[in-house]
Amino acid sequence: MTSTDSAQTTPGTPETPGAAPAKAPAKDPWDLPDVSGLVIGVLGGTGPQGKGLAYRFAKAGQKVIIGSRAADRAQAAAEELGHGVEGADNTETARRSDIVIVAVPWDGHAKTLESLREELAGKLVVDCVNPLGFDKKGAYALKPEEGSAAEQAAALLPDSRVTAAFHHLSAVLLEDPAIEEIDTDVMVLGEVRADVEIVQALAGRIPGMRGVFAGRLRNAHQVEALVANLISVNRRYKAHAGIRLTDV
Repeated sequence: MTSTDSAQTTPGTPETPGAAPAKAPAKDPWDLPDVSGLVIGVLGGTGPQGKGLAYRFAKAGQKVIIGSRAADRAQAAAEELGHGVEGADNTETARRSDIVIVAVPWDGHAKTLESLREELAGKLVVDCVNPLGFDKKGAYALKPEEGSAAEQAAALLPDSRVTAAFHHLSAVLLEDPAIEEIDTDVMVLGEVRADVEIVQALAGRIPGMRGVFAGRLRNAHQVEALVANLISVNRRYKAHAGIRLTDV
């Protein structure tokens, strides 16, 4: 056998039949999908947080439907926002949307989701609810039996794809039309990476904002709880603080 023949039959070389294929390059974590054509529904869209998110997404060019228990309230809020925003009751909002953001008050969280289980089946649900209590010392985090609001949503919506995001945003900044950019990161949590990337991309539609993967839903409690700290920061410094992650 010649040296050339030997080289051609060495195990593990590309020429050898059955050799292991070359390892694919790692996916760029910032290679996110195009979400511009998705319809965004906001449950609790007449409240400050939901209304602010609806305004920012609509201004960025997304089709947005805001939901409320009363359709007339949602329609009035939608007319106020402009940018093509529509208003409907929660049921219709859930049914017509591709992505549904849950921005309802914590005390109505479970009841709202239970009532929409059928309409939210198969949908990508983004929970941004922060379970908080307040007393004379200020805001403090509550821990639901399921572990977090996001985990409660996942338990109540077994046929939905539940993620968690948009917890640390100032409603004042979101609603202010004079502010062009929201300088903050959005921590996104979820069980399925593709769903998380959709939410990251959605966050990136708002100028100044960036979506960052922050773990699975089991880590949602500390993300939700951090809002109590931000409230303390904002009260002390008369600010509208958000979160910015370094070295990412």
